[in-house]
Amino acid sequence: MPRQLKGTLEDLHTTQLLHLINLAKKTGTLHVYEGVPTGREITMGDGETKRAEVTPGKERAKVSFREGKLIHAASGSQDGHLASVLHKSGKLNDEQHRIIREKAANASDKALALLLINANYVTQADIVQSVQQHTLDIVYELMTWSKEPFIFEEGELPPGDRITVPVDLENVIIEGTRRTRELDQLSKELPNLDFALKFPEAPSEKFKGIQLSVEEWRVVSFINPKNSIRQIAKACNMTDMEIRRVVYGLMNAGLVELVKPVGADANKKLPPRPKPGITPPQRPVINKLIDRIKNL
Repeated sequence: MPRQLKGTLEDLHTTQLLHLINLAKKTGTLHVYEGVPTGREITMGDGETKRAEVTPGKERAKVSFREGKLIHAASGSQDGHLASVLHKSGKLNDEQHRIIREKAANASDKALALLLINANYVTQADIVQSVQQHTLDIVYELMTWSKEPFIFEEGELPPGDRITVPVDLENVIIEGTRRTRELDQLSKELPNLDFALKFPEAPSEKFKGIQLSVEEWRVVSFINPKNSIRQIAKACNMTDMEIRRVVYGLMNAGLVELVKPVGADANKKLPPRPKPGITPPQRPVINKLIDRIKNL
């Protein structure tokens, strides 16, 4: 039986977990779950601070490592099918993506990769780059979470039919930390993803001569007062951070405007910008968890 480490990201943040896995050269999989309140309170290490106890619910993400290197990640909110990963990175167009999903819905990643390379749809480099970026996007999103329960299963690896791409964790931690700071700022500028977007007057004039990325054009194609930003993100297979970055850029360029979604309460106001968050103090329980993972 593989040994486990259990806790919550409130006790041991993702960044600290990655540091420890890197330093200890661990092999295994980190599972992160939705937190389900038990109705009980737990007392923290200082004997005074209390917080609501949570138990693992639905799995939100899982991240795998081999000898301290990141190799694979999957998320419940992201379509991890290889065709969708290649489509998101711009390696497959909409029609190619649709056909491949229909024809090879049950194909393994490695089998589908071989078929696509032999059919000259993509190159091996395209696949490696796209899978690596998909993995990193999930980990960067995970680094913004703060309270979810987790379990680290030592020795657990992805199924053999998955494509894995080793990535050094040092660079992941540095870039993830930078992105987390960026997301904090974006969240202040665009706090609510349940609002919708619309084009300003004479949108064709606004877009004339504008150079947009494939990702931005994809978002633009879904803009409609009936579609919330959150729904657009799901349709485009994008994380909250990715959709915020794209929408904020489009808003700054004057290409779109934030509006209440169709059918929303007419009296409901656009949400105010939240006050800057305060980083919680380190708690004694962190030291206990650090000792446990070192001893796995």
